[in-house]
Formats: sequence, structure tokens, C-alpha cells
Amino acid sequence: MAEKESVPEGSPPTHPDAVKGASGRWETPEGSPLPVSASDLERYTYCPLSWHLAATGTSGKSAAIEEGIRQHQAIHDSMMDFKGHQFHTQRNLLIWQWWFSVIVILLIDTIAFRYIDDINLNVLEFSKFLAVGALSFLLVGVLALLVPWRTAIGLNRPFLPTREGYVDPIDPVIEPRGFMGGWFQAGLLETFMFVSAIVLALHSSALLFADDREQASFVLASTTLGWTLLASIMLRRALKTNELAHRLAKENNLSVDDEISYSDDEDKAQLLVDDETGLRGRPDQIVIIDSEFIPVEQKTGKVPKRPHDSHRLQALAYARLVETTTGRAPPYALLRYGQDNLHQLPWDKSAKEELLARVHEVQRVMAQGGAVRNHERPGKCQHCSRRHACDASLV
Repeated sequence: MAEKESVPEGSPPTHPDAVKGASGRWETPEGSPLPVSASDLERYTYCPLSWHLAATGTSGKSAAIEEGIRQHQAIHDSMMDFKGHQFHTQRNLLIWQWWFSVIVILLIDTIAFRYIDDINLNVLEFSKFLAVGALSFLLVGVLALLVPWRTAIGLNRPFLPTREGYVDPIDPVIEPRGFMGGWFQAGLLETFMFVSAIVLALHSSALLFADDREQASFVLASTTLGWTLLASIMLRRALKTNELAHRLAKENNLSVDDEISYSDDEDKAQLLVDDETGLRGRPDQIVIIDSEFIPVEQKTGKVPKRPHDSHRLQALAYARLVETTTGRAPPYALLRYGQDNLHQLPWDKSAKEELLARVHEVQRVMAQGGAVRNHERPGKCQHCSRRHACDASLV
């Protein structure tokens, strides 16, 4: 470990026991990088003194803060509503597809029962054949339940990926949250076997005991009409929820096909941590766009002519956190002001170098002190929520 350097002028250090490691980064005595949140980067870039006041326990006082919290919660609620409508649309369409399949099966059964006696077919032998098939499917399903065959062929994987004891807050691309693993995992094979056994057994019994084929075909036709009505109701629900999802997607500058993988609700959202740099934070949202995890930073209040550097660095910090959490670098981060002002910030080599340099700068000031006002703009101090505790304020 290198010796600590002399303390520069300005604010005192917030972590006086920090040491400079062999890599050149400032670390805790235990050897971990000094923790820097994305919000720290935003405050420090706005004004190092404002950051220092926040780091030493001075809370911001401003009506804009309360309004910002309220608007962020409203955005989160809107995002969750969008995600909910997406889910209900997909669920209703899935149910409709299954019910439509039932309609097709019932229609085929109706025709078969109506004309089966007109063809040269031994109904008794055919019903026995179906019964044997049902029994075979049943036995295979029971064996699949009792025998640990997945472990033997290496398919015993969890549904929700875990990492170091906690559930990954971001859905993987290949096996997203709720992924059931295909037909050979999660009991779907067994389900297929049991459903097939039931279907074949019912058809075998119907052929064997339905003496009045014409009456049976009439009952099946009536049932088909009933299922058609139910399927139409489910399709209507799917279209309605899809319409609501479209409206919310438009309000949030999203495509209806985009997925909300993560949204910060201040209480339950997982903290993302980069162990290499000490960076941490909770992005407002992480949206899956074209199979890429894209962090979104929402800013309320006055819309600037161009993105503020402080906001830009905060959004880039979330791009770094998404990359380290998922193992995949997002092509860009999104910075959104209000409803219609959306900025795409490339996450390229230049952005990465700028971010890491700023993180290192904040860690240096944490260890050595030296935070000073970085501007001569009274308007900036006027809008600072901590000016009431700042001795260097220009207003």
C-alpha cells in the first residue's frame, strides 16, 4: 500500500482512513474500493461542495425535491402498469390460443362422431387402441415424476438465476425470469404426458359408450359453440389490455414490444454494485430494447436545452452497472426529461474512460478532502437544495 498524500485545500475528507491501493484506487482499510453511488456522481459533477454537504448528512430542502419524488413514483407506477398490461395481454392471448386449440379438437370430434359409422372402421378396436395410448402416456408421466432423469442428463437448472445468495435483479436474455426451460424442464414434459393421457382416455370412453353418434355429435357441436364464445371473450380482453399497453408505451417513450426488466420504487429495487470500481446505484428503469438491457434515467422539472453533465454522468454510471451485472455492455443509456425529451447517450470507450476518471476523482476527494465550489454562477447556487448550509454560496 502506498502512503497517503497530503490533504489539499477545501472540504475535509469523508473517509480519512482510506488508503491508496496498488492499482491506484482509493480503498477502505479492508481493501474494497470506496463506495461511490451514481447519485454521488450527479451531485459531485453539479457541485463538489453540494456533494460534500450531502455526504456529511446535510439533507436537501426544496419543494422541487418533494415534487421530483412524487413524479418519479408516478413514472414508476406508469411503468409497472405498462408491464402489467403487457403480462395480461400475453396471458390472455395464451389462454385464447389454448382455447382455440380446444375448439379445433372439438370440431374434429364433432365431424368424427357424425361420420365414423359411415367408414369401414372397427370402433371397438380403435377405442382399445386409444386406451392403450392413454395408459402409455400415463406410465411415462409417472416415471418422469419418480425418476430423477433431469439430473442424469444435466438439465437440473433453477428457474431464477442466483448470484452469491441473492436473486439476480435483471433478467438474463437466454433464460429470463419465469422461463420454464422448454419441454424437457420444469414439469412440462410430465404435464404433456398427463394431458395426453386424459385426452386419449376421454376419446376412448366416448367411442366405446356413445351409442347414439348423432346425439354425441350434437353435444360436441354445442360445446364447440360455447368454447368459441369463451375464446372470443378472452380475445377481447387481450385486445383491450394491448390497447392500454400501447397508450402507456407512448406516454413513456417506449415501444409496446419493449420490456421493463427493472424499475426503482425506492424500497424494493435491488441495489446494483460494481465490485471493481465501487460504483453502485439504482437506475430508474432498465428496459429491454432489441434484446439489449438499456438503463433509463428519468429527470423531472425544467427541461434543459441539452443534457446536463451531472445527469449524463449519472446515466452513464447506470450503463456501467448494467454491464457489470449482466455481463453485456448496453450500446447506450437513455436520459429522459419530461414526456418527450429523450437523449441517447452512447456507452463507448470515451464514455467509459470519462466515467472511470470521475469515479476516481470522487474517491480521491473522499479520501483526501478538497471539495470546492466548481463554478461562479449564482443561479446554480440559487437552485441548489443545500445552499442553506453552504458557506461558499453565491446567493
